[in-house]
Amino acid sequence: MERPVTELFTPTTLETFMKSGSAAGDAGRTVLVRSGEASGERVRLSVYDLVNGTFGSSRTFYYRQRLDTEALRESLRRTLVHYPLLTGRLVRDADRGLSVVCDDAGAVFAETDSDRPMPDYGPDHRVGDDLRRYIHPVNAFRVVGHDTPLLTVKVTHMRGGGSVLGVSTNHSVVDGSGCLDFLLHWSRTHRGLDHRAPSHDRALLDGLAAGVPPAPDDSQYAVITGRAKFGFIWRVNARARRVRTFTVRFSSAEVLALRETARAGGDHVRATSGDALSAHIWRVLGAVRDREPAATERLGIVVGLRGPLSEHLPHGYGGNAVSNITAALPARALREEPLAHTASAVREALDRVTPERIREEAAFLEAQRRAGRVNRVLSRMALDSFADTVSLNNVSRLPVYAIEFGAGRPFWFEHPATPVPWTVLITPTPDDDHSRDVHLSVPREAAEALRTPEWSRRLHLRESSPDRF
Repeated sequence: MERPVTELFTPTTLETFMKSGSAAGDAGRTVLVRSGEASGERVRLSVYDLVNGTFGSSRTFYYRQRLDTEALRESLRRTLVHYPLLTGRLVRDADRGLSVVCDDAGAVFAETDSDRPMPDYGPDHRVGDDLRRYIHPVNAFRVVGHDTPLLTVKVTHMRGGGSVLGVSTNHSVVDGSGCLDFLLHWSRTHRGLDHRAPSHDRALLDGLAAGVPPAPDDSQYAVITGRAKFGFIWRVNARARRVRTFTVRFSSAEVLALRETARAGGDHVRATSGDALSAHIWRVLGAVRDREPAATERLGIVVGLRGPLSEHLPHGYGGNAVSNITAALPARALREEPLAHTASAVREALDRVTPERIREEAAFLEAQRRAGRVNRVLSRMALDSFADTVSLNNVSRLPVYAIEFGAGRPFWFEHPATPVPWTVLITPTPDDDHSRDVHLSVPREAAEALRTPEWSRRLHLRESSPDRF
């Protein structure tokens, strides 16, 4: 059974934190890694950093060969010279915002020898509860104003060969794309290759709000009461044990067939393979939910802002540059109209992510920070997860299988399962082609249905055409 994300964290001071990285039955060694350069600069986080909270964002990579931890620590130290926020500490601003003090207090590097052989992880064998063995724990509620690292690395050596690399970064400091860029930088430094240093200038994003009058409301974010926020978090955790996560691999041929079907259904030549796969998954989940024909079905899509803001943000921007956008269709149309119709709705939503729209959103978020309400801002996509919204994050273009440290490429990559229902994560596969791994986190009853032969055939287009449910 998958556990809620919050169960990955355990209360700790830095002293006990340094001792807490090994699972029962494993022998562990933990050190602090510092870059050796402490500027003392206080970097004020942007409004897009703040909406993510102070939880850790974890990634795990699985290698058939053993990693050289001494060499890893040294290459990490050299890489961290370019990432002063990752060795700093979080502090609270007067307006309830956050800053990072770049004091080079250090990142945690833990090494563990496991008494277990490397499992054959993959789409048919998710990591599940094992993931807690591979991530060094952090208490997300004792980060701000505490000597708590914002980056932890844990290397687990498996009996008989192979290693697992677990990396956790504080989400208020960097998003998924920025974290992967850091890991690529580390990987290339480890192998003696050059990599462009990132920019950590948060004023580049916050400056977008300058001169833009904030709207009283926003289509993607809502300001809620503290009581409502507590209620949402309680609901997520209370229902987390009913959420099941499983992985469906779509072959390259299946993904390309979906794209061609979406493009053939009219004037939809701009539909990408990502649009088509997202539309297909949304349609399947809509059919499983089987809501009233007139009910509105929404697809909340996580969107990167680096592309739309390419003229404003430098390549490799190191902070959070992610928002979300929503597509909506009547349940009947989602189930019965051709795939091209759904793919068009997905593409039209993504096309609304323009610099003008981002400026308006940034102005709204900045107004909430000035009013001291930024800690009560949540995305409507998350708030509506128990009602009519499927949340989708397509990170299939991130080079997760290129994170190599001299021991070959990872054979598997995994995030922790989310406790939020009706969540879809699309990742690349080790083949680095058009094939995709789709990780579905859905209520238990939906998971049981989707794993039956009938629904498996629908997912893989083997029972009917992509345009018929």
